[in-house]
Amino acid sequence: MPSAGHRLRAGGIDVIEHSVVGRPARHLVEAGGDAGLLVIGRRSHRSGAAYPHVGHVAHAILHHCPAPVAVVPHT
Repeated sequence: MPSAGHRLRAGGIDVIEHSVVGRPARHLVEAGGDAGLLVIGRRSHRSGAAYPHVGHVAHAILHHCPAPVAVVPHT
C-alpha cells in the first residue's frame, strides 16, 4: 500500500488503496478497467540480464489489462 508520503508526492493524482484476497493478476486487471494508468512494481533480482524480467502476475496484467500499464522496477 502506498504510504502517506507517496500520496503527498502524487500531487493532484488520485491514489486509490484497496485490499482484496485472491488472485492478484485477476484483481489488478479488473481494477484496470476503470483506471487511466495501472502502475505495478517488479523485482529487479536479475541484475545483468540482457532483458527485463517480469513475473507471471505482471505478464498476465500486461496481456489482459484494458488500461495502459507502467511496470516500475524496485530499486
